[in-house]
Amino acid sequence: MTTYQTAIDAIRELKAKFGNTWADISPEDAARMQIQNRFKTGLDIAKYTAAIMRRDMAAYDADSSKYTQSLGCWHGFIAQQKMIANKKYFGTTERRYIYLSGWMVAALRSEFGPLPDQSMHEKTSVPALIEEIYTFLRQADAKELNDLFRALKKANEAGDTAKAAEITSQIDNFQTHVVPIIADIDAGFGNEEATYLLAKKMIEAGACALQIENQVSDAKQCGHQAGKVTVPHEDFIAKIHALRYAFLEMGLEEGIIVARTDSEGADLTQKIPVVKEPGDIASQYISYLDTTEIDISEAQEDEILIKRDGKLHRPKRLASGLYQFREGTQIDRVVLDCVTSLQNGADLLWIETATPNVAEIAHMVNRVKETIPNAKLVYNNSPSFNWTLNFRQQAYDRWVAEGKDVSAYDRAKLMSAEYDETELAAEADEKVRTFQADAAREAGVFHHLITLPTYHTAALSTHELAQGYFGSEGMLAYVAGVQRKEIRGTIACVKHQAMAGSDIGDDHKEIFAGDNALKAGDDAKNTMNQFGG
Repeated sequence: MTTYQTAIDAIRELKAKFGNTWADISPEDAARMQIQNRFKTGLDIAKYTAAIMRRDMAAYDADSSKYTQSLGCWHGFIAQQKMIANKKYFGTTERRYIYLSGWMVAALRSEFGPLPDQSMHEKTSVPALIEEIYTFLRQADAKELNDLFRALKKANEAGDTAKAAEITSQIDNFQTHVVPIIADIDAGFGNEEATYLLAKKMIEAGACALQIENQVSDAKQCGHQAGKVTVPHEDFIAKIHALRYAFLEMGLEEGIIVARTDSEGADLTQKIPVVKEPGDIASQYISYLDTTEIDISEAQEDEILIKRDGKLHRPKRLASGLYQFREGTQIDRVVLDCVTSLQNGADLLWIETATPNVAEIAHMVNRVKETIPNAKLVYNNSPSFNWTLNFRQQAYDRWVAEGKDVSAYDRAKLMSAEYDETELAAEADEKVRTFQADAAREAGVFHHLITLPTYHTAALSTHELAQGYFGSEGMLAYVAGVQRKEIRGTIACVKHQAMAGSDIGDDHKEIFAGDNALKAGDDAKNTMNQFGG
């Protein structure tokens, strides 16, 4: 492990090697800059974070209380502030990841403007956002370490060896803001070759975990909307293989593949796979199609028919040419999707569900575990769910099953604020609070994420500020609603110049130019000094 002192020693050796031309290079300053930039490439990050995820997966297998979490981030600054907050309030970034949502890339980062979640955004915008996120996380490292090096310089100038030793220990044991990203590659943006090429770009940018779904890439829909079209297992397995080969080519043996199935809410398929022998995976896929038995005399010219149990069957087909699955086959298809994905190289599963119900998730996962005992889920705690209504209805249904009196409640209207202070609402909120721990323990959920939270927080906070600022509160809306809270909460961003790197830049100028440096931060005219610290 490189420490500040070993880095200094290495620079001193280089100075001796290159002689007088390096006379003005300070080993302490050069070592400091190296320490402040631990990760030199995206691949460095991907290898480091993949090892973290693998350790976390093993820890979860041993103890389900050690589940992991993330929030979806649509900008590097949002991801940076999330991880700074984790270190500030919890003193660690352990088991905290970042989720990169294709939905938010489409809605917020496309050159076309806001788009639906249908893989219409530029595929290159996904690796670009991964790189952006890690740029901001590395800058958070540099800023925090820069503050420590400033403090170390003061301690050394004051001759306080004990304080200097304490700060040096903090530098050597610094916990980075760089954490794993689970990155959404949608349905691969094309065929398996397109999937492989994009995967390499995402890995190069720093992604150690890629999430891919079994929808048709050119007809992809948001997981929480209708019209989803799944692909045969062979097609999905080919894309899983493409991801694995991309990881291996980039030297990332521990890369993680998250296989997402949309079959719970998908009723359509684009094509009928080729059966090579009875009962194979193609045959199982075809068995779920909605068909009608017919006589050969009823067959139309150029019509596609299926032979089933010695009889001819006409598959139900839409005008678009898509085939319909039988009603009631969703869960069986989900289980088969999950088993075949894990058997063919996927590491984690993602199951989209209609509601956030622990028992329903567990029902599917337990069936998967009959074949793959250590199957683990990444679960979308989606804002597409009405969590309040869902959990109040679940509480209502429990009360009915227990024979409790529910006459004071209208199940269809439980979202109403009139129920907010009731016993049922309190029970529902407690179940929301413990949902992640409960699902980790009972339903095999290793990683909990919220896909779109920062989309909603940005909208809500901006609405609240606009309402006050352009209304009767005027400037007080910002001062009381934002800045005062930042100051009293010691939020680093209140000193936005420093957060954006002005202190780092000043120190670099001094390192490069010495007394000739023109710095921004030390003069009394710098208004950021009003915030102290």
